Amino acid sequence: MIITSSEKKCFQGRLLRWFHKNQRKMPWRGIQDPYKTWISEIMLQQTQVETVIPYYLNFIHKFPTVKALANAALFDVMKAWEGLGYYARARNLHSAANTVCMRHQGRIPDTLDGLMSLPGIGPYTAGAILSIAYRKPVPVLDGNIIRVFSRYFQLTESVDNLLIKKKLWLISKLLLPDKYASDFNQGLMELGSLICTPKNPDCEKCPVMAGCKARKLEIQSLLPVRSPKKPIPHFDVTAGVIYKNNKILITLRPAKGLLGSLWEFPGGKKEAGETLEGCLRREIMEELRIRIRIIRKLTQIRHAYTHFKITLHVYQCRYIRGTLQCHACDDFRWIQIEELTRFPFPAADKKVIDLLLEKNRPDPSMRKKRGAGINPRRADGP
Repeated sequence: MIITSSEKKCFQGRLLRWFHKNQRKMPWRGIQDPYKTWISEIMLQQTQVETVIPYYLNFIHKFPTVKALANAALFDVMKAWEGLGYYARARNLHSAANTVCMRHQGRIPDTLDGLMSLPGIGPYTAGAILSIAYRKPVPVLDGNIIRVFSRYFQLTESVDNLLIKKKLWLISKLLLPDKYASDFNQGLMELGSLICTPKNPDCEKCPVMAGCKARKLEIQSLLPVRSPKKPIPHFDVTAGVIYKNNKILITLRPAKGLLGSLWEFPGGKKEAGETLEGCLRREIMEELRIRIRIIRKLTQIRHAYTHFKITLHVYQCRYIRGTLQCHACDDFRWIQIEELTRFPFPAADKKVIDLLLEKNRPDPSMRKKRGAGINPRRADGP
């Protein structure tokens, strides 16, 4: 890849001037703190800035230092992350914080190898921490930057191709200035986020539009090229709100795997030829070794994950008999409805909780007649 010295200086100068004038105010900007940069970059993975800001502020308030994060219970970390999705990020943060405290005396590494030895940190996140927090001239490459480079240099091959990905990393390295690496890298990210957007890029406001090859050919909306996506599969999944003596059963998902270390209403995926009720009874017996009676269907919820979609069929059930054993979970609890909000749950289960809490809320007209307080034997009880 050949980039002339004049082209490089022109690109750098125009981008930096634009960024200094147009950068958005964010709570993690202007603070040369590798811990806060790390937290923000992990949260921003596949998540919009507007969504991240309140989570970031709350997370930093609860865990202001890497030591505080390492000393926190995973339960509390997962609860603080609840609703942000991609929960492996939170587990990796907690694990990495412990590693930093045990192996690096509480100091976040300032080398590429040191950072990439930590769980959940890859080349992009390591580069972001090094360039933004440590002011080192290390390149970065994320989805926004890939889009900018694909259009500017007219890369018509799939960016999912390994050779093209290496070429993109090389471009990022070649364009990076020796000074101002922090602003340059953040400028690239900001350019892709605000101007060089996936659809309808605002080319007239782009600071580097004069050199953009895709714009000259009017093919910017066709780039970057991606490999064809596979069809997204759909699964029917059941879950039981199982009552026993006015308490509800919740189980803890295994630490490894999808939604690890989150609590849920137990159940599982429907197999071919199974009824939904039959699926729930089988899953409860296989996973927990107890028998239940299904009373009625409470609701069904559609939810999309990264690589598949589900319809969650939720049933109100009653415990019948059996000694509960964890064969596919890490722990279990029998809790009151009001306690559900204390535990970190996946997004789909949160909708079930909202429904249960709404149904369990006292009728204001009844409160006047009977006094304040929650009636524990509402219709959703056993």
